[in-house]
Amino acid sequence: MTPEFLLVFCSCPDHDTALDLARLLVDEKLVACAQISATVTSVYHWQGQSCEATEVSLQLKCLAAVYPQLQQRVLQLHPYEVPELIAVNIQQGLPAYLDWIKDNTRL
Repeated sequence: MTPEFLLVFCSCPDHDTALDLARLLVDEKLVACAQISATVTSVYHWQGQSCEATEVSLQLKCLAAVYPQLQQRVLQLHPYEVPELIAVNIQQGLPAYLDWIKDNTRL
């Protein structure tokens, strides 16, 4: 079964970047909703070095059919060379909420 709804995670360097990205993606109806977390500390390897950074996590809800356009838009707008962009299937949800996602995401 092909998933209809996705929860997409995207790390951003700061709150302002996440907010700008969230507003644009919602305005363009690529996502129905965007939530911005409090800051987190990310520990990772990048270009052969161990790194630590303060980031915020952006959670996005959308239709699976829109994901290719969402990915393209995030790549155009995001300041990172390789931004985190991970999508997981929404298996279950309140039907009225899932209908709301459908009504607020363009096809």
